[in-house]
Amino acid sequence: QVQLVESGGGLVQTGGSLRLSCAASGMIFSINTMGWYRQAPGKQRELVAVITNGGGPNYGDSVKGRFTISRDNAQNTVYLQMIDLKPEDTAVYYCKYETRWRSWWGQGTQVTVSS
Repeated sequence: QVQLVESGGGLVQTGGSLRLSCAASGMIFSINTMGWYRQAPGKQRELVAVITNGGGPNYGDSVKGRFTISRDNAQNTVYLQMIDLKPEDTAVYYCKYETRWRSWWGQGTQVTVSS
């Protein structure tokens, strides 16, 4: 099993910044993808950003240029730096740890952007 611990969500004003963290522990696989998805009320869960250990990032179109994903492979931790936040970024943000065999989800952290 893989356990994911997320942190960094909160309330911020439009134009503000937040940094999310997600630390993985347990059965760590040598090749994995970690990243973030989000789900707003009444909407489907969507890709925010993912990154593979040793590979480049992949971003959802709505966050390109504003969000930056990075990871510390030694700490099995992924970070999401979010700048220029907009009210439409308001959602529960979920960390995902994915291998070729299965994936695991974190419990989610709320990000609320006030206008």
